[in-house]
Parts: sequence; structure tokens; C-alpha cells
Amino acid sequence: MFARYDRMAKQFSRVGKEIAIAVKKGGPEPDTNPMLRRVMQNAKSFNMPKDRIEAAIKNAMGKDTSNYDEVIYEGYAPHGVAMLVVTATDNTTRTVANVRSHFNKGGGTLGNSGSVVFLFKHLGVFKLKADGLNMDDLELELIDFGLEEVGEDSEGNIIVRCGFTDFGSMQKALEEKGITPISSELEWIPQTTVAVTDEQSEDVFKLIERLEQDDDVQHVFHNMG
Repeated sequence: MFARYDRMAKQFSRVGKEIAIAVKKGGPEPDTNPMLRRVMQNAKSFNMPKDRIEAAIKNAMGKDTSNYDEVIYEGYAPHGVAMLVVTATDNTTRTVANVRSHFNKGGGTLGNSGSVVFLFKHLGVFKLKADGLNMDDLELELIDFGLEEVGEDSEGNIIVRCGFTDFGSMQKALEEKGITPISSELEWIPQTTVAVTDEQSEDVFKLIERLEQDDDVQHVFHNMG
């Protein structure tokens, strides 16, 4: 029960920071701000109350609120696994010190900017319910909106990926077709993966868990195969 509450609290906190960043970049109107629309959609997917979403948008417009910025840190986990750590921070001095500490204690190494990002591709990822959708038709219909690939996940959902810069147009195309995604994210997808043993993967997952428990960390991406 407590673990579930902690996880939900972390999700709500993450969304609040994402809303603050989205409003700062594109304004408070979801109709004209694709990034804000994405965050609101995802918040609804894990039952964040509407009034909390609206309060977060209102807070983001206030002058006295924390000024969050998205900062990405790069490094290596144990066994040569590359990592990108996406943070939302109002104090980069604190955040970089904490992230470096997590890497050191987890047997990894924090790298310089540009040290591993070239191993990943920044993509928009939309998860769709498969009901009533045909992947071949979807591929033809979305090719003009920046579609990179369409596939299926282990749960039978359709996964649509597009270029980072095409996120807004893909989001709009899906909306115009009456398709509401289960979730929509901007993700760093590895272009190649590193093979590890089960025992080695445990070391990597321990570092990921350590990072994800940090209040400033929003997402952790890796190229572990």
C-alpha cells in the first residue's frame, strides 16, 4: 500500500514538473502547446485528478514558483551500459552532485555532455489500444506525419514512433483520426544495445532504481539489451 502511494506521489510530482517546463516553453493553453497536451494526457492515464492538473498549470504561471529546467546527464552504468538521465531541476548544482553520487555508488561513471547521447535517438512514442486499428492502414495514414515505425508491444498495444521534431504533427494527426493514445512520451531509444548476463543486469537495475528514487530525476534511459 505504501509502495503504491509512494509511486503515485512520484508520478504526480514528475507531472507537476513536466507541466511547469511545458508551460514555460509553450504557454498554458493545451490547444496550442503539444508538450502540455502530452503531459496532461499522460496524467489522466494514471488517474491524476483534473483539479490537480489544473492547479499545476496555474502554479506554473505564477511568479513565485520554482523555475524548473530539463537537464540531461550522460554516463555509463556497470558493464558498459550507456545511460541518459533526464532531470527537472531548479538547482543544477544540487542535481549534478546527486546524480554523480548515484553513479559512483552504483558502480557507474557520470560522463561529459555528448559522451553517450549519440548512441540514442530522440523519438516521440505513442501507445495505442489495438481495438479497431490495423497496423498496415495506420502506417500508410501516418507516413506523412513523420512516422518512423509502427509495431506492437508485449501486451498487444500498437506502438507508433516518430521523430522528435514531428511529435506535434503526429499528435494532431492521431487526434484528427479520433485516436486517443494510452500514453505519449518523448523517449531516447538506443540505436544499438549492450548484451549483459542476468547477474550483470541486476547491477544495472540497482543503479536505475537508485536514480529513479531521486526527486529531481524524471526518466532513465539505457541501452542494455
